[in-house]
Amino acid sequence: MRDEFGPAPGTNFLERAAETGVGDRGFTLHPAASPGRAAAEADTLAIVPSTITHLECSRCGRTYAHTALRNLCDCGRTLYARYDLALAARTLTRAALAGRPATMWRYEEVLPPGERVSLGEGMTPLVNCARLGARLGLAQLLVKDEGLNPTGSFKARGLSAAVTSAKALGAQTLAIPTAGNAGGALAAYAARAGLRAVIVMPADTPQANVIECRASGADVRKLDGLISDCGRYVVEHAPREGWFDVSTTKEPYRVEGKKTMGYELWEQMDGRLPAAIIYPAGGGVGLLGMVKAFDEMEAMGWIGPQRPRMVAVQAAGCAPLFAAWEAKRDTVEMFPNAATMASGLRVPKPFADVEILSAIRRTEGTVVTATDDEMFAAGKELAAGEGIFAAPEGAATVVAARKLAAKGWLREEERVVLFNTGSGYKYLEVWQQALKD
Repeated sequence: MRDEFGPAPGTNFLERAAETGVGDRGFTLHPAASPGRAAAEADTLAIVPSTITHLECSRCGRTYAHTALRNLCDCGRTLYARYDLALAARTLTRAALAGRPATMWRYEEVLPPGERVSLGEGMTPLVNCARLGARLGLAQLLVKDEGLNPTGSFKARGLSAAVTSAKALGAQTLAIPTAGNAGGALAAYAARAGLRAVIVMPADTPQANVIECRASGADVRKLDGLISDCGRYVVEHAPREGWFDVSTTKEPYRVEGKKTMGYELWEQMDGRLPAAIIYPAGGGVGLLGMVKAFDEMEAMGWIGPQRPRMVAVQAAGCAPLFAAWEAKRDTVEMFPNAATMASGLRVPKPFADVEILSAIRRTEGTVVTATDDEMFAAGKELAAGEGIFAAPEGAATVVAARKLAAKGWLREEERVVLFNTGSGYKYLEVWQQALKD
């Protein structure tokens, strides 16, 4: 039974649509197999105006249908969603965007199909930080404040997209290893979708993340160790317990949600892009997503070949990308004894290492590190100077900007965007300790 606000909790949208022959938007649907089976027809997913055509391996180029649940390519690498961008460009225009809701789903042509699982994520403010910029020697410094997303971080974008697709394709239980914010986002979006969530996190995960997961009804499992240990737990348990794994870059759609940050920058900057983007990189999905967005935008004729220089910031106590960058390697090695108070940066071996390093090189970017002390000093500077109470990961971008400006890698007249990926309210224990010091 459904009411005026949508399907009843627990109702599978594709099953309901296939039974009735009509979707929520009035699209006529053809009868389809059970949505959990690979035989589900492609046009069953055409109930929203996504122009998705297939999935493609980021490494070997093999393609797969987008109409069945899938994690990785058979070669073991990340899959990307591909779209008919010529078709998307017909309706995804600046004029059309002017009349659309201020959420990431305004870019629906280049997002996954299905009944949207949304809490209003996206279109976060791009804040002109002239006072901080003057201190850093950067005349056009802006901060994209992702801490104002639902669940308090940029993770809301990726999990909105991933849960939308997983639900449409028949998943019932979603599982994720997390350092904190991704778990909170999955718990919230799974609850919104009427699905079960299993959140596996290190024992020292910030309490705000633990509480929000439990409050949202998730099955929270704490382990001694790092996010890499939690990832192994999910890989081992998912097949026998019937979970669908939504780990970072191990399913196709979290990247799709994150890429909307790049689309938003273009909109918020009146059809232009900055000279440089400084981004805190643990798993690196946000950085990969924005580079993917810029490629799509060029294919649709929105921009030319020039790209913002992508800067990845890592914690000095957990810097596998930095170590690989300095050694001019294409892959990372497990970072030993990873330790940082910035839990989102405590990722000792990101899965999409090759793709991240390639994206940074292709855009003529670089990798920088920040110590915990530097992060919290910069976080206080950002809060006191501009009123933005950032996560330590976001504060790390201020550290990177200062270092790169001092070296002349960033020039005073260049427009530079820093990404604060989460709210400082999610890190009250570590902020309390930092302020005592």
